[in-house]
Amino acid sequence: MKFGVFYELQLPRPWGPTSERDLYHRALDQLELADRLGYDYAWQVEHHFLEEYSHSPAPEVFLGAASQRTRRIRLGHGIIQLTTNHPARVAERVACLDLLSDGRVEFGIGEGASITELAPFGRTMEEKRAVWEDAVRCILPMMREEGWEYEGPHFRFPLRNVLPKPLQRPHPPLWVACSQLETIEMAGRRGMGALGFQFLSADAAHAWVHAYYNSFVKRQEKLTEYEANPNIAVVSYFMCAETDEEARRRADGVTFFQFALRYYNAAKGRERARPGTVSLWEEYEAWKRANPEAVRRALSGGLIGSPETLRRKLRKFEASHIDQVILLNQAGNNTHEHICESLELFAREVMPEFHAREPEHQAWKRGVLAREIELEEIDTAPFRERFGPNAVQVARPAAAE
Repeated sequence: MKFGVFYELQLPRPWGPTSERDLYHRALDQLELADRLGYDYAWQVEHHFLEEYSHSPAPEVFLGAASQRTRRIRLGHGIIQLTTNHPARVAERVACLDLLSDGRVEFGIGEGASITELAPFGRTMEEKRAVWEDAVRCILPMMREEGWEYEGPHFRFPLRNVLPKPLQRPHPPLWVACSQLETIEMAGRRGMGALGFQFLSADAAHAWVHAYYNSFVKRQEKLTEYEANPNIAVVSYFMCAETDEEARRRADGVTFFQFALRYYNAAKGRERARPGTVSLWEEYEAWKRANPEAVRRALSGGLIGSPETLRRKLRKFEASHIDQVILLNQAGNNTHEHICESLELFAREVMPEFHAREPEHQAWKRGVLAREIELEEIDTAPFRERFGPNAVQVARPAAAE
């Protein structure tokens, strides 16, 4: 099993004059440390206008800086929104980053998840999947063809040579965001890596891995010509410390992450508060005081605990044949010092065991892809709750209407 680190660039209020500058530089320091420690991937989101939840609208800039401070870690777009970017600009930026990083880019793509982000770009929730599919058909040939023109329902592009071309040919590995669990099956059907942003339990991971690989090998329908990427990754909340109690104490940002995610995503199609009128951090603090048992349950999930606790939990994920676990501990007000200590302790005490068994996993995967290993068709209906049984249940802030 491989391991990634994940950045939303969260920044709860109140904000000072250098808060965003400090946020970016600390994240780059953490990523440089992860590279030295042997982590496999670094994933950076693209979000727009999501105050406190994510201050990361230009991942290619952050990853471009990271490319010059790292040497081996893969640099992943997790994801580029194809609904809010022109296809040619996406192709150009990904290729530039691939050249700067000596071919370390992972090309994650997605749709965007809320009206808060989509509406200013003239996109609706109802059309976003169709826009995404049209963009895929437009972008991928740009990376390999010296002349390309396209006319689709949402994008039109006259004959041009989109430059530069990426170092990885025909394009960097292709992934799709799976913010809804059903999208995991779709990712397999489309022949793309699945970036599972839904905090699965080990039992749910087992079912969805089967759904993904069965779709990949039995029901694959690509949107256009591109290199398939059979991989499934899941995100997990993360904090590693010497004891479970200390890890939970340091991981308070996890419950803020859940609270803010619910605020922006739980009510589909609803406009959020006018800018500057709601402090999510204050709303979260009030919720936390009123719901201590819910906080306790939330911190009992994910990969939060001592090295021994995390080894035990990861062995369950390993048994489900997840390809990669993406670790999220830059959340809320988790401190830079605790994040770095967590990365170091995990890399020293936990990661080597699972890296050592990666060849066994790759042998299993080769058998599945060659149809030598037949995977059971598991009913995924019991595993469709996106946020999981220990998730924060958040009411709307009163000022958000």
